[in-house]
Order: sequence, then structure tokens, then C-alpha cells
Amino acid sequence: MSRLADHIESIQLGMASQLLEQAAPALDDETANGEQLRLLAAQLVGALRDVLRVATSRGRCHGASLDADEDSDL
Repeated sequence: MSRLADHIESIQLGMASQLLEQAAPALDDETANGEQLRLLAAQLVGALRDVLRVATSRGRCHGASLDADEDSDL
């Protein structure tokens, strides 16, 4: 089960990385319309949610807490 979770996390992080590489040029594109930017924002929100889930999961596995209430630096 752990290997499956690691594999899924790897895929999620890879997809987030690819999306991030595409985001900057899309935001710089003055011809991008509102619908394209909303789609990009929705995809970025999904990727951020996945990355946060991975980070939280890994923090629990290593005994650390990534709870926002406990980290006042954020």
C-alpha cells in the first residue's frame, strides 16, 4: 500500500510541476481570455490541494505537524 501511495504522490507532484511550468507563460499571454485564466486557476487550485495533501501526509509519516494553526510563520 505504501508503494502505491508513493507512486500516486509522485504522479501528483509531477503534474503540479508541469502545470507550474505552463502557468507563467499563460499568465504573461496578453491574448489569454477570462475563461482560459479561470481554467488555469482551477487547475492550479487542484494541484495545490494535491501537493498540500502530500506534504501533510509525509509530515504525519515523519512525526511532524503541518497544521496551519501551529505554524505562525505562514
